[in-house]
Formats: sequence, structure tokens, C-alpha cells
Amino acid sequence: MVILRCRALSKLLLNQINSYFMKRTAFYIFLVFIASVVFLSSCGEKKAKDGRTDTPISGTIKFAADESFSQFIDEELHVYQYRFPQTHLLPVYTDDNTGMKMLLDLKVNLLFSSHGLQKGEDAILRGKGPIPSVFPIGYDGIAFIINKSNLDSCITVTDVKRLLKGEVTKWKQLYPNSDKGDIEVVFDNKASATLHFVVDSILDGKNIKSQNIVAAKNSKSVIEYVKKTPNAIGVIGSNWLNDRKDSTNTTFRNDIRVMAISKTSRAEDYNSWQPYQAYFLDGRYPFVRTIYAIVADPHKALPWAFANFIAGPIGQKIMLKTGMLPYRAEITIREVKIKTD
Repeated sequence: MVILRCRALSKLLLNQINSYFMKRTAFYIFLVFIASVVFLSSCGEKKAKDGRTDTPISGTIKFAADESFSQFIDEELHVYQYRFPQTHLLPVYTDDNTGMKMLLDLKVNLLFSSHGLQKGEDAILRGKGPIPSVFPIGYDGIAFIINKSNLDSCITVTDVKRLLKGEVTKWKQLYPNSDKGDIEVVFDNKASATLHFVVDSILDGKNIKSQNIVAAKNSKSVIEYVKKTPNAIGVIGSNWLNDRKDSTNTTFRNDIRVMAISKTSRAEDYNSWQPYQAYFLDGRYPFVRTIYAIVADPHKALPWAFANFIAGPIGQKIMLKTGMLPYRAEITIREVKIKTD
């Protein structure tokens, strides 16, 4: 009995000794880790030839993005800077052309755009040093919005093209019973990613010829203009449409009307589709654009880290929440039938 008790005490003592040394070992490993981080950070703070001091988790940088992407980028920034409080990312929301020029001049090392690099643009960046990396991060739709008082909210792809080509100038030409008069087409900016998509993908490279074109400066201004103009039709990125009060992300804002687009020859409620994520995925909504991150970061520091964060699991979930379709997320669509009495 005494031997058993001694063995038990010996075992207990041995466990305590092992625990003690394990804790001390873990403590020393932790100290080594902290020292390494401090050392690497201090190395990162030494200015490079281009004056940058940022690391993947610290520092201050500017980056550029087309203004139509500002809604989802602001959400991504909020989360990233919360996770890494020593980072300060300053977005420059501008038009697509200006953003690309800033990248080519290396005034920024990161650009979010609706198209990749052309051969000449790629060559310019490589000639200046950084090898650019271009990768898709998600999709959104090009949405057509109208005034709340306008009940004619279904339109065909063909009629959208006729409208933009200037073949249709009055609402009566589309809807014989309409009393809205001349059609005013409102864009966010003359050089925006939205306008580029319309020209390149909807009009096959031909310029817009509609007689009444209004440039409202930015996406928010497009919405405000449509809200107060009964005969207007606005063209914006669909990520601006979500009702932020709806946590299910299934409703659009209620101060405007979002048009439903049909690929058929006649637009009806049953064959026309609004710019929801599910309809991007299954191809029912026709006007969907890809959003790219373009990184020209020779240091593989903060611009690179933020772009990859958006392309990663957390960033893709944020994108889904903002009404866009993530590029890499696994999405399952289930059809639900609702019975009404």
C-alpha cells in the first residue's frame, strides 16, 4: 500500500515537473516569436528605395478603385483594419481610367477594376520593375434603375441595346401607355467601369448614342437623380442596390425601382430577372461583370496582403454579404416554394 502511494506521488510529481518545463519551454518559444516579430517589423520599417515602409500587417498605403466598387470595398476595409489595427489603407475612389493611370505611374500598387491589364499596360509595369498579378475576386451586375413612380420595370436585352444606341428616345416607344416623356439615361461617370462595361459588353465596342445622357459624377448621385426624375433610367453597379437594413440580403432599397431584364423578345414578369446573386450564378441575369484585383507590388507587402484577403475565405464572405457573387465561394442554391392561403 505504501509502495502504491509512493508510486502515485512520484507520478504526480513527475507530471508537475513535466508541466513546469513545458510551460517554461512554451514561454521561451513565445519570447522567441515576439522577438522575431519585433525584428522583422523593425526591418520592415526601414525605407525601401521607393520610400515604402509597409508590411502585410502594418503601415499606410493608398490604393485605387473604380467608384462603383466603393460599397463592398469599404466593408472589406473595415474588417481588415479591425483584424490588423496597425494598417491604414486609404482608398482613392475614382474612375477606371484615372485608377489605371495611377497604377501605371506606380502612385498606387493596387487597383480594383472591371477588366484586367492590356498587353501594353502589362509591359509598362514590367518595365518599371514590379511583375503585375491580376486575379478575379467576384462578380456584380450592371443594374438599370427607374423612378418609383414608373411601373414599367421589365425590359428586354434588345430594348436595352436600342435605348443605348439612340434608336429609342421616348418611353412610349417601349411602353405605349407610358406618360414619362423623353428618356434620360444617367451614368455615374464618363470614364467609369460601368460605362466601359456597357460599351464593351452590351454594345460590342460601339459608343453610346442616346440623345439624353446625364453624367451624375458617382453612383450615389445616379440614385439621387433617378429618385427625383420620373423619366430617368440610371445605370449603376448592382452592389449599390441592397437594402442595408435587410440582414438576409434578399431585398433592394425601396426608394427606387430595379428593372428586370429578359433575354426573350417580350419582357414579362415570369421571364425577366433582377440582378440577384443567384441569377448571376445560373446565367439568367444577362449583364454581369467580373471584378479584378491588379497588384503591382514588388515588396509583397500591404497591397498584396489586402488583395489576397479579399480573395480569401473571409473576404469572399464579406463580398457575398454586400450583394455580390464571390469568385471562389461555394454557393448552394435551393428553390423554396411558398404556399399561400
